[in-house]
Amino acid sequence: MIWGFFSIAHVVSLLVGVAIVVCLYFLLRNKSDFIQTAVLGVLSFAGIAAIIFNLIKWNSPLEYLPLHLCSLNALALPIAVFTKNKILNNTLLLWCFGALFALVLNNSVAEAELFSDVFVFYYFPHVLELGIPILMFALGLVKKDIRCIFSTLGITFFLYTVIHFINLWVNAYAEKNNIVDWAGNVISVNYMFSLSPENPLLDLFYRIIPHPYWYMYLAAIPMVTVLGIVYIRDILALIKKRLNNC
Repeated sequence: MIWGFFSIAHVVSLLVGVAIVVCLYFLLRNKSDFIQTAVLGVLSFAGIAAIIFNLIKWNSPLEYLPLHLCSLNALALPIAVFTKNKILNNTLLLWCFGALFALVLNNSVAEAELFSDVFVFYYFPHVLELGIPILMFALGLVKKDIRCIFSTLGITFFLYTVIHFINLWVNAYAEKNNIVDWAGNVISVNYMFSLSPENPLLDLFYRIIPHPYWYMYLAAIPMVTVLGIVYIRDILALIKKRLNNC
């Protein structure tokens, strides 16, 4: 059976993903911090396993560098779990929504057979990249800090800018050296979609600002919205405190 895009199998897989995260919460909530950290730490390497799988499976390393947001999440996740670094964990509260979008907008792997290696190394790592950052806070292993909103946005757009220039360099290098993909076309990468949109939401941004790199700054709007929802209690508490001090 093919996974599909908003097919019955796809919708069921999204529900199963939510169930996996919820089950992990109930399995771990009464365990010690050591056990919680150990379990989430081991699971957090799933994303790195997926990065290695893609580099080997598709035999085109320039096209599968770990430079998309989900790959950055995958690389940072084990560090966040084991160090419990406040800034990094708060940053992953935003980045984990990239994994959610990757599961919902699964176009690149919609034709994969259920439980094939392609499906397994895409689906389960993304479920864990979504769930583990949330579980770190839900289980009380780390605490939210409203002050990290600014560092989260700063880190994200700094990395986006660096990766944009990597896109330009890789594409120029591939063209100059005639490095081709499996179909014989010169390799062209678009990590973090800095050069052009690849889904309906980004298409909308590009229609508003039809320029590579700059159009993605409109993503700050949904990012701030997500952060506003994530930190709503903290924001309301801060407003209440300032009003009381007036």
